[in-house]
Amino acid sequence: MPIPARVVLAWGVVLLVLTLVNARLAEAITPELQRAEVLSGMTAVGLMLVAVLWTRADPSQAPRRDLQGDQGLVLDADIDGPTRDELGWGSHMLLTASPAATVLVYWDQRVLLRRGLLCDEEFQPGAICQRAMDRNTTISLVNTTLFPGRHEFDPLVKDLPAVLICPIGPRGVVVLGGWSERCFSRSDEQWLKGWAERLRTSLECLESRNLG
Repeated sequence: MPIPARVVLAWGVVLLVLTLVNARLAEAITPELQRAEVLSGMTAVGLMLVAVLWTRADPSQAPRRDLQGDQGLVLDADIDGPTRDELGWGSHMLLTASPAATVLVYWDQRVLLRRGLLCDEEFQPGAICQRAMDRNTTISLVNTTLFPGRHEFDPLVKDLPAVLICPIGPRGVVVLGGWSERCFSRSDEQWLKGWAERLRTSLECLESRNLG
């Protein structure tokens, strides 16, 4: 439990104890005293509830899973130098500056990059990835145990506790698998969106050069 939450919890307990002591020492129970006791008791319980919710909402409290896989980097052989550099730079930043354990880039029915923890299974986007591409919306699975479609991401790494799916337009996605539940912050999501837009420009430029 973080220190601020402990402080709030301690004040809640102290207030509840004082409320009980005050009621015990009162010489007469009046309507005014009863109302004051109810209000102070509700305040104490509210403070304790805030402390509990504060702890549960703190991403740093989620334990890091012991995920199975080998560290590695796999790049599509048909991409050119500038796009390869963009993929390498972006995936490195995601793995070092965010709680991502694995990164996958899928574009035009092929996997361009896999980096971080790897397994030997072939990845194919399922319903969740398709929804992200169709709606052009980032989807965050903060705790995969709550989502029945989580097995779509088992080919990345088995039993990923959190997954972040960002579309590269309607033709691809970037998928991040996290080390623990609720590990990705809003800033991680915004950073991933920005890189996905930049990556889309690079891939569409590569396509134009190949057609030319």
